[in-house]
Amino acid sequence: MALFALGINHHSAPVTLRERVAFQPDRLIDALDNLVRVRPVREAAILSTCNRTELYCATEAPERVADWLADWHRVELPQLAPHLFTLPHGDAVRHMFRVASGLDSMVLGEPQILGQMKEAARAAEQAGTMGTLLHKLFQKTFSVAKEVRSSTEIGSNIVSMAAAAVKLSERIFGSVSEQRVLFVGAGEMIELCVAHFAGCRPRQLTVANRTLARAEHLAARFGGDAIDLEAFSEQLLHYDIVVICTASPLPLIGLGMVERALKARRHRPIVMVDLAVPRNVEVEVDDLDDVFLYTVDDLAQIVAAGVDTRKQAVNEAEAIISGEVSDFLHWVEARGAVPVIRALRGRAEDLRQHELERALLRLARGEDPKAVLELLSQGITNKLMHAPTQFLNRAQGDQVAESSELVRRLFNLGHASSADPTIHGGVGEKNVITGAEDVPNLRRGSLRPS
Repeated sequence: MALFALGINHHSAPVTLRERVAFQPDRLIDALDNLVRVRPVREAAILSTCNRTELYCATEAPERVADWLADWHRVELPQLAPHLFTLPHGDAVRHMFRVASGLDSMVLGEPQILGQMKEAARAAEQAGTMGTLLHKLFQKTFSVAKEVRSSTEIGSNIVSMAAAAVKLSERIFGSVSEQRVLFVGAGEMIELCVAHFAGCRPRQLTVANRTLARAEHLAARFGGDAIDLEAFSEQLLHYDIVVICTASPLPLIGLGMVERALKARRHRPIVMVDLAVPRNVEVEVDDLDDVFLYTVDDLAQIVAAGVDTRKQAVNEAEAIISGEVSDFLHWVEARGAVPVIRALRGRAEDLRQHELERALLRLARGEDPKAVLELLSQGITNKLMHAPTQFLNRAQGDQVAESSELVRRLFNLGHASSADPTIHGGVGEKNVITGAEDVPNLRRGSLRPS
């Protein structure tokens, strides 16, 4: 049963197609159950985010999974197929390791994807579609992601405007938790900034917007307050950090407004982050001693430096992943030997049990316990050595050296000198490995005492 990954992501498909094959969380369990029931799939897990829908499966028929994905979402397969990727076995393992480590994300090194992969694993376990192979693969994936993040700087630097705004504020105040923060606007950029600042638990969080209802909706999500845009100029003096981003073609925060606020604040500093283009804060505000004004270009420099650092960490991360892929594939290959290992151990147990029963009978007859133990150990040794000894004795010609090397490796034997007769056990000599009864055409009377 082979591993493979199949799906679409932000590299292979536009958002208009990605949204059509996304799985709703409340239907994910049903989807997994349906996939395993109606297709020849032994194990399956589904990762579905805004940027990707990927299926990780153990099956011999990956093409049937593509058919199922199209059928489940009622998308024509010819429309979906050009955007699908299919990664077999080792490539699938590498892909999962890279995804979990943030190397395949739209924002390099972002950490959210790891949590989303853990949710995918939990859903598969709940659906009963997580078998031994996928369970081991997911656990290894989480371990690799942890190693990459702890050993490299792939996630240690700022790579978003919102995070950079928080970082700059912390440079001035040390901590955002004791500050009052005002957000002017309610667009996507402000929404991201509110989310980042809210994570620092500021003393007060307020959103000002031309449409008050929209400001109230955004503020309510993060436990903040909302005010009308026209009122924020009078309220400016109460805030230590101001983040502004609106579509206004003219500045909304002028020099005079800030001077009045600083006077009322007794010149306690204000951090202003202007993310708008055209700018929402007059250029002259930057000349005031107690104002720290940052524009979108200032934040872009911080983001660029963070991205460069993360890119430098990619090579280190890829090296870690390559080694872990090899380890996992070795584990998969070793699973093929499990039936033989079980049979070998079962055979050894049968031999041990047989000799033990014989020893117990001797003890019951009153024989000397020391002699019984000696016979017990000899019997187990002889029976365990019988098969490999026969294997060696039956080898002929070029097979002799090959068979000998195989047995040496199998039993972790050193390379003894060919002049040592006790190892080779020639005719008329006692073989310390086999015992006399295992060497063909030898008579006990011809054996040299040991």
